[in-house]
Amino acid sequence: MDASMINKIQKASDYASQPERATFISLGVDFSGANSSHRVSLDEDGWSCSCSGFSHYQICPHIMALEILLKPLLKRQPVPYAPGQNIVSDVEKAHRYAQERDRIRIASFDCRFEGYNKEHRVTYDHGVWASTASFFAQRGVCSHTMALEKILKGFVEPARAMPVA
Repeated sequence: MDASMINKIQKASDYASQPERATFISLGVDFSGANSSHRVSLDEDGWSCSCSGFSHYQICPHIMALEILLKPLLKRQPVPYAPGQNIVSDVEKAHRYAQERDRIRIASFDCRFEGYNKEHRVTYDHGVWASTASFFAQRGVCSHTMALEKILKGFVEPARAMPVA
């Protein structure tokens, strides 16, 4: 391992301790609920979920769990409870789901990452990482992707570093 990679690993550890540096622009999540699987997504228009609770109330335990787990990366107010929603049951489910992290797999995301010197974009799509950082173009990893791997541990596949030529 060379000095530049060691430097990036150290920087990634620093960045991972500051998850608020990353902001999701969009997010796609495969969520294994209590009864079936659902697709949860976030974009500039807000959240959506394939579950029936979302179709009725525009909020559900799946979204609530993600708001709990990913709060520093969301930079938005939680979705408010809806009239007629079974709030107690949904909050209990959301907290249980947030503890049962194996239910959640991030399929894709696009995020802004505030580095020490400038902002970068990092994307993830079914295990394929990309970053605007020049180091990523050379190595297939960078401090931003490594930090997000640590922050999102268990939710994403790690980036694969390319061997140095």
